[in-house]
Amino acid sequence: MAKTMKAVQYDKYGGGAAGLKHVEVPVPSPKKDEMLIKVEAASINPVDWKIQKGMLRPFIPRKFPFIPVIDVAGEVLELGPGVSNFKVGEKILGLLDFTVKPSTLAIILYLHISLLLFSNKLNAHFQNGGGLAEYAVAPKAIIANRPTNMSPAEAAGLPAAGLTAFQSLKSAGVKFDGTNKSSNILITAASGGVGHFAVQLAKVAGLHVTATCGARNVELVKKLGSDEVLDYKTPEGAALKSPSGVKYDYVVHCAPPVPWSVFEPVLSDHGKVVDITPTMRSIFSSLIKKVTFAKKKLAPLFLVPKEGELEFLVNLAEEGKLKTVIDSKHPLSKAEDAWAKSIEGHATGKIIVEI
Repeated sequence: MAKTMKAVQYDKYGGGAAGLKHVEVPVPSPKKDEMLIKVEAASINPVDWKIQKGMLRPFIPRKFPFIPVIDVAGEVLELGPGVSNFKVGEKILGLLDFTVKPSTLAIILYLHISLLLFSNKLNAHFQNGGGLAEYAVAPKAIIANRPTNMSPAEAAGLPAAGLTAFQSLKSAGVKFDGTNKSSNILITAASGGVGHFAVQLAKVAGLHVTATCGARNVELVKKLGSDEVLDYKTPEGAALKSPSGVKYDYVVHCAPPVPWSVFEPVLSDHGKVVDITPTMRSIFSSLIKKVTFAKKKLAPLFLVPKEGELEFLVNLAEEGKLKTVIDSKHPLSKAEDAWAKSIEGHATGKIIVEI
Protein backbone atom coordinates (compact mmCIF):
# COMPACT_ATOMS: atom_id res chain seq x y z
CA MET A 1 0.00 0.00 0.00
CA ALA A 2 1.15 3.53 -0.76
CA LYS A 3 2.74 5.58 2.01
CA THR A 4 1.31 8.86 0.73
CA MET A 5 -2.09 9.85 -0.63
CA LYS A 6 -3.85 12.61 -2.50
CA ALA A 7 -6.07 14.79 -0.32
CA VAL A 8 -7.87 18.12 -0.21
CA GLN A 9 -7.36 20.37 2.81
CA TYR A 10 -7.48 23.96 4.03
CA ASP A 11 -4.97 25.64 6.32
CA LYS A 12 -6.98 28.52 7.80
CA TYR A 13 -10.51 29.73 8.40
CA GLY A 14 -12.37 31.24 5.47
CA GLY A 15 -11.63 31.14 1.77
CA GLY A 16 -14.54 29.03 0.56
CA ALA A 17 -13.82 26.76 -2.39
CA ALA A 18 -10.74 28.82 -3.28
CA GLY A 19 -9.29 28.01 0.15
CA LEU A 20 -9.12 24.28 -0.61
CA LYS A 21 -5.71 22.93 -1.57
CA HIS A 22 -4.77 19.69 -3.31
CA VAL A 23 -1.90 18.04 -1.46
CA GLU A 24 0.08 14.82 -1.07
CA VAL A 25 0.17 13.71 2.59
CA PRO A 26 1.06 10.56 4.56
CA VAL A 27 -1.54 7.79 4.75
CA PRO A 28 -2.96 7.78 8.31
CA SER A 29 -2.62 4.76 10.61
CA PRO A 30 -5.55 3.32 12.58
CA LYS A 31 -5.36 3.44 16.37
CA LYS A 32 -7.32 1.44 18.93
CA ASP A 33 -10.94 0.85 17.83
CA GLU A 34 -10.24 2.35 14.41
CA MET A 35 -9.84 1.05 10.88
CA LEU A 36 -8.14 2.32 7.75
CA ILE A 37 -10.52 2.87 4.85
CA LYS A 38 -9.82 3.15 1.14
CA VAL A 39 -12.29 5.94 0.38
CA GLU A 40 -14.42 5.41 -2.72
CA ALA A 41 -16.84 8.31 -2.25
CA ALA A 42 -17.50 11.13 0.20
CA SER A 43 -20.47 13.42 0.72
CA ILE A 44 -20.31 17.13 1.50
CA ASN A 45 -22.66 18.53 4.14
CA PRO A 46 -23.29 22.26 4.77
CA VAL A 47 -21.63 21.97 8.16
CA ASP A 48 -18.33 21.19 6.40
CA TRP A 49 -17.98 24.63 4.81
CA LYS A 50 -19.59 26.37 7.81
CA ILE A 51 -16.76 25.00 9.95
CA GLN A 52 -14.31 26.35 7.38
CA LYS A 53 -15.97 29.76 7.78
CA GLY A 54 -15.21 29.57 11.50
CA MET A 55 -18.59 28.66 12.93
CA LEU A 56 -17.02 26.61 15.72
CA ARG A 57 -13.66 28.30 16.14
CA PRO A 58 -11.44 27.78 18.07
CA PHE A 59 -12.68 24.27 18.89
CA ILE A 60 -13.13 22.87 15.39
CA PRO A 61 -10.92 22.24 13.48
CA ARG A 62 -8.68 21.07 16.27
CA LYS A 63 -5.65 22.00 14.20
CA PHE A 64 -4.58 23.11 10.72
CA PRO A 65 -4.12 21.98 8.03
CA PHE A 66 -7.47 20.21 8.05
CA ILE A 67 -8.91 17.60 5.67
CA PRO A 68 -12.71 18.09 5.82
CA VAL A 69 -15.78 15.83 5.40
CA ILE A 70 -16.98 12.92 7.54
CA ASP A 71 -19.47 11.05 5.30
CA VAL A 72 -17.70 8.25 3.41
CA ALA A 73 -18.08 4.92 1.70
CA GLY A 74 -15.18 2.63 0.93
CA GLU A 75 -13.30 -0.58 1.67
CA VAL A 76 -11.63 -1.73 4.88
CA LEU A 77 -7.87 -2.03 4.37
CA GLU A 78 -6.48 -2.39 7.88
CA LEU A 79 -7.87 -3.00 11.36
CA GLY A 80 -6.58 -1.30 14.49
CA PRO A 81 -6.44 -3.00 17.91
CA GLY A 82 -9.88 -3.76 19.30
CA VAL A 83 -11.71 -4.00 15.97
CA SER A 84 -13.26 -7.42 15.58
CA ASN A 85 -16.66 -6.70 14.01
CA PHE A 86 -15.24 -5.86 10.58
CA LYS A 87 -12.91 -7.66 8.18
CA VAL A 88 -10.32 -6.46 5.71
CA GLY A 89 -11.92 -6.21 2.27
CA GLU A 90 -15.44 -5.44 3.48
CA LYS A 91 -17.34 -2.59 1.87
CA ILE A 92 -18.57 -0.05 4.41
CA LEU A 93 -20.19 3.34 4.92
CA GLY A 94 -20.28 5.67 7.88
CA LEU A 95 -18.95 8.68 9.71
CA LEU A 96 -15.22 9.18 10.11
CA ASP A 97 -15.48 10.85 13.49
CA PHE A 98 -18.32 12.22 15.52
CA THR A 99 -17.80 13.26 19.11
CA VAL A 100 -20.25 15.46 20.97
CA LYS A 101 -19.70 16.26 24.63
CA PRO A 102 -22.41 18.28 26.41
CA SER A 103 -19.77 20.31 28.23
CA THR A 104 -18.07 21.22 24.96
CA LEU A 105 -21.38 22.15 23.37
CA ALA A 106 -22.25 24.37 26.34
CA ILE A 107 -18.91 26.18 26.12
CA ILE A 108 -19.31 26.76 22.40
CA LEU A 109 -22.86 28.05 22.83
CA TYR A 110 -21.72 30.42 25.58
CA LEU A 111 -18.67 31.75 23.76
CA HIS A 112 -20.23 32.00 20.33
CA ILE A 113 -23.57 33.69 20.87
CA SER A 114 -22.54 36.68 18.79
CA LEU A 115 -21.21 34.45 16.01
CA LEU A 116 -24.34 32.32 16.00
CA LEU A 117 -26.61 35.35 15.88
CA PHE A 118 -24.60 36.66 12.96
CA SER A 119 -24.40 33.40 11.02
CA ASN A 120 -27.94 32.40 12.05
CA LYS A 121 -26.96 28.74 12.02
CA LEU A 122 -25.91 26.07 14.47
CA ASN A 123 -25.30 22.38 13.95
CA ALA A 124 -23.69 20.06 16.45
CA HIS A 125 -21.35 18.18 14.15
CA PHE A 126 -17.95 17.94 15.86
CA GLN A 127 -15.42 16.28 13.66
CA ASN A 128 -11.87 15.33 12.87
CA GLY A 129 -12.80 15.07 9.20
CA GLY A 130 -10.62 13.28 6.68
CA GLY A 131 -13.10 12.32 3.95
CA LEU A 132 -11.62 14.29 1.06
CA ALA A 133 -8.69 11.92 0.67
CA GLU A 134 -7.80 8.58 -0.87
CA TYR A 135 -7.53 6.97 2.58
CA ALA A 136 -9.07 7.79 5.95
CA VAL A 137 -9.26 6.45 9.47
CA ALA A 138 -12.71 5.62 10.83
CA PRO A 139 -13.96 4.61 14.31
CA LYS A 140 -15.66 1.22 14.41
CA ALA A 141 -18.65 2.60 16.35
CA ILE A 142 -20.17 4.65 13.52
CA ILE A 143 -19.54 2.33 10.57
CA ALA A 144 -21.88 -0.18 8.91
CA ASN A 145 -21.52 -2.77 6.18
CA ARG A 146 -22.63 -1.52 2.80
CA PRO A 147 -25.41 -3.43 1.02
CA THR A 148 -24.60 -4.74 -2.44
CA ASN A 149 -27.47 -2.74 -3.93
CA MET A 150 -25.93 0.58 -2.85
CA SER A 151 -23.28 2.29 -4.95
CA PRO A 152 -20.40 4.04 -3.16
CA ALA A 153 -21.97 7.41 -4.01
CA GLU A 154 -25.38 6.43 -2.64
CA ALA A 155 -23.80 5.00 0.49
CA ALA A 156 -21.63 8.06 1.15
CA GLY A 157 -24.69 10.31 0.98
CA LEU A 158 -26.58 8.45 3.70
CA PRO A 159 -24.87 8.71 7.14
CA ALA A 160 -25.08 12.31 8.42
CA ALA A 161 -28.17 13.41 6.48
CA GLY A 162 -30.01 10.12 7.02
CA LEU A 163 -29.26 10.07 10.73
CA THR A 164 -30.32 13.71 11.08
CA ALA A 165 -33.63 12.93 9.37
CA PHE A 166 -34.15 9.83 11.52
CA GLN A 167 -33.37 11.58 14.81
CA SER A 168 -35.54 14.55 13.82
CA LEU A 169 -38.53 12.26 13.38
CA LYS A 170 -37.85 10.47 16.64
CA SER A 171 -37.40 13.78 18.46
CA ALA A 172 -40.76 14.90 17.11
CA GLY A 173 -42.34 11.79 18.60
CA VAL A 174 -42.58 9.57 15.53
CA LYS A 175 -42.34 5.82 16.13
CA PHE A 176 -41.28 3.17 13.66
CA ASP A 177 -43.14 0.24 15.21
CA GLY A 178 -46.58 1.03 13.81
CA THR A 179 -47.93 2.57 17.02
CA ASN A 180 -48.10 6.25 16.02
CA LYS A 181 -51.24 7.84 17.46
CA SER A 182 -50.82 10.97 15.30
CA SER A 183 -50.42 10.90 11.57
CA ASN A 184 -49.73 14.26 9.90
CA ILE A 185 -46.23 15.61 9.34
CA LEU A 186 -44.78 18.62 7.53
CA ILE A 187 -41.25 18.43 6.13
CA THR A 188 -39.73 21.66 4.84
CA ALA A 189 -36.96 21.78 2.21
CA ALA A 190 -37.97 18.24 1.35
CA SER A 191 -35.74 17.94 -1.71
CA GLY A 192 -32.57 18.73 0.24
CA GLY A 193 -30.05 16.37 1.80
CA VAL A 194 -31.90 15.81 5.07
CA GLY A 195 -35.40 16.54 3.77
CA HIS A 196 -35.49 13.84 1.09
CA PHE A 197 -34.55 11.20 3.66
CA ALA A 198 -37.11 12.58 6.13
CA VAL A 199 -39.91 12.18 3.56
CA GLN A 200 -39.03 8.54 2.93
CA LEU A 201 -38.65 7.74 6.63
CA ALA A 202 -41.99 9.40 7.43
CA LYS A 203 -43.68 7.13 4.90
CA VAL A 204 -41.94 4.10 6.43
CA ALA A 205 -43.52 5.20 9.72
CA GLY A 206 -46.94 5.33 8.04
CA LEU A 207 -47.47 9.10 8.20
CA HIS A 208 -49.39 11.48 5.94
CA VAL A 209 -46.66 13.74 4.53
CA THR A 210 -46.95 17.36 3.46
CA ALA A 211 -43.71 18.73 2.06
CA THR A 212 -42.29 22.01 0.80
CA CYS A 213 -39.70 22.45 -1.94
CA GLY A 214 -38.97 24.54 -5.03
CA ALA A 215 -41.20 24.22 -8.08
CA ARG A 216 -38.58 22.27 -10.04
CA ASN A 217 -38.54 19.49 -7.44
CA VAL A 218 -42.27 19.02 -6.82
CA GLU A 219 -42.51 15.83 -8.91
CA LEU A 220 -39.39 14.35 -7.31
CA VAL A 221 -40.75 14.93 -3.79
CA LYS A 222 -44.04 13.32 -4.80
CA LYS A 223 -42.14 10.27 -6.06
CA LEU A 224 -40.31 10.06 -2.73
CA GLY A 225 -43.71 9.54 -1.08
CA SER A 226 -45.13 12.95 -0.15
CA ASP A 227 -48.91 13.05 -0.16
CA GLU A 228 -49.02 16.83 -0.61
CA VAL A 229 -46.31 19.14 -1.92
CA LEU A 230 -46.15 22.93 -1.59
CA ASP A 231 -43.99 25.26 -3.67
CA TYR A 232 -42.34 27.30 -0.91
CA LYS A 233 -42.42 30.44 -3.07
CA THR A 234 -46.22 30.52 -3.30
CA PRO A 235 -48.33 32.26 -0.62
CA GLU A 236 -49.64 28.86 0.53
CA GLY A 237 -46.15 27.46 0.67
CA ALA A 238 -44.79 30.41 2.62
CA ALA A 239 -47.67 30.01 5.10
CA LEU A 240 -47.02 26.22 5.30
CA LYS A 241 -50.74 25.55 4.85
CA SER A 242 -51.72 22.00 3.94
CA PRO A 243 -53.75 21.84 0.69
CA SER A 244 -56.16 19.45 2.42
CA GLY A 245 -56.43 21.65 5.50
CA VAL A 246 -54.85 19.20 7.97
CA LYS A 247 -53.02 20.42 11.04
CA TYR A 248 -49.54 19.02 11.60
CA ASP A 249 -48.76 16.77 14.54
CA TYR A 250 -45.08 16.87 13.64
CA VAL A 251 -42.86 19.27 11.70
CA VAL A 252 -39.28 18.57 10.61
CA HIS A 253 -37.93 21.97 9.66
CA CYS A 254 -34.96 21.73 7.29
CA ALA A 255 -35.31 25.17 5.70
CA PRO A 256 -33.97 28.59 6.78
CA PRO A 257 -35.40 30.16 9.97
CA VAL A 258 -39.15 30.75 10.11
CA PRO A 259 -40.92 32.77 12.84
CA TRP A 260 -42.95 30.76 15.35
CA SER A 261 -45.97 32.80 14.23
CA VAL A 262 -45.87 30.89 10.93
CA PHE A 263 -45.75 27.46 12.58
CA GLU A 264 -48.27 28.07 15.36
CA PRO A 265 -51.51 28.26 13.30
CA VAL A 266 -50.73 25.13 11.24
CA LEU A 267 -49.92 22.87 14.22
CA SER A 268 -52.36 20.51 15.91
CA ASP A 269 -53.13 21.10 19.59
CA HIS A 270 -50.03 19.18 20.68
CA GLY A 271 -47.94 19.67 17.56
CA LYS A 272 -44.14 19.74 17.75
CA VAL A 273 -41.58 21.41 15.50
CA VAL A 274 -38.05 20.00 15.30
CA ASP A 275 -35.54 22.49 13.89
CA ILE A 276 -32.41 20.90 12.38
CA THR A 277 -30.56 24.25 11.97
CA PRO A 278 -31.58 26.11 15.13
CA THR A 279 -30.65 29.72 15.82
CA MET A 280 -30.10 31.19 19.26
CA ARG A 281 -33.59 32.69 18.98
CA SER A 282 -35.21 29.31 18.31
CA ILE A 283 -33.18 27.68 21.10
CA PHE A 284 -34.37 30.35 23.52
CA SER A 285 -37.95 29.98 22.29
CA SER A 286 -37.83 26.21 22.80
CA LEU A 287 -36.66 26.70 26.39
CA ILE A 288 -39.49 29.15 27.10
CA LYS A 289 -42.06 26.71 25.73
CA LYS A 290 -40.59 23.95 27.85
CA VAL A 291 -40.60 25.82 31.16
CA THR A 292 -44.11 27.20 30.54
CA PHE A 293 -45.43 23.72 29.65
CA ALA A 294 -46.73 24.94 26.29
CA LYS A 295 -48.83 22.38 24.42
CA LYS A 296 -47.24 23.26 21.09
CA LYS A 297 -43.50 22.64 21.23
CA LEU A 298 -40.31 23.64 19.45
CA ALA A 299 -37.15 21.55 19.78
CA PRO A 300 -33.66 22.14 18.34
CA LEU A 301 -31.89 19.06 17.02
CA PHE A 302 -28.25 18.33 17.74
CA LEU A 303 -27.22 15.14 15.99
CA VAL A 304 -25.63 12.56 18.28
CA PRO A 305 -25.39 9.17 16.52
CA LYS A 306 -26.55 6.23 18.61
CA GLU A 307 -25.78 2.55 18.38
CA GLY A 308 -27.91 0.69 15.87
CA GLU A 309 -29.36 3.73 14.10
CA LEU A 310 -27.09 3.65 11.05
CA GLU A 311 -27.70 -0.10 10.71
CA PHE A 312 -31.46 0.56 10.80
CA LEU A 313 -31.14 2.99 7.90
CA VAL A 314 -28.87 0.65 5.97
CA ASN A 315 -31.41 -2.17 6.33
CA LEU A 316 -34.11 0.10 4.91
CA ALA A 317 -31.83 0.95 1.99
CA GLU A 318 -31.16 -2.74 1.38
CA GLU A 319 -34.92 -3.35 1.33
CA GLY A 320 -35.39 -0.55 -1.21
CA LYS A 321 -37.33 1.66 1.23
CA LEU A 322 -34.70 4.38 1.53
CA LYS A 323 -32.84 5.81 -1.43
CA THR A 324 -30.18 8.48 -1.71
CA VAL A 325 -30.98 11.18 -4.24
CA ILE A 326 -27.75 12.44 -5.79
CA ASP A 327 -27.53 16.05 -6.91
CA SER A 328 -24.13 15.77 -8.56
CA LYS A 329 -20.87 13.84 -8.59
CA HIS A 330 -17.39 15.34 -8.74
CA PRO A 331 -13.92 13.75 -8.87
CA LEU A 332 -11.49 14.47 -6.03
CA SER A 333 -9.50 16.61 -8.47
CA LYS A 334 -12.55 18.90 -8.70
CA ALA A 335 -13.59 18.80 -5.04
CA GLU A 336 -13.67 22.60 -4.97
CA ASP A 337 -16.56 22.51 -7.47
CA ALA A 338 -18.56 20.29 -5.11
CA TRP A 339 -17.67 22.59 -2.21
CA ALA A 340 -18.83 25.67 -4.14
CA LYS A 341 -22.07 23.96 -5.15
CA SER A 342 -22.88 23.17 -1.53
CA ILE A 343 -22.18 26.78 -0.52
CA GLU A 344 -24.53 28.02 -3.25
CA GLY A 345 -27.38 26.04 -1.68
CA HIS A 346 -30.53 24.51 -3.20
CA ALA A 347 -28.92 21.16 -3.98
CA THR A 348 -31.38 18.41 -4.80
CA GLY A 349 -30.28 15.58 -2.54
CA LYS A 350 -26.60 14.97 -1.89
CA ILE A 351 -23.38 16.34 -3.41
CA ILE A 352 -20.82 13.57 -3.86
CA VAL A 353 -17.05 13.54 -4.35
CA GLU A 354 -15.80 10.32 -5.96
CA ILE A 355 -12.28 9.31 -5.02
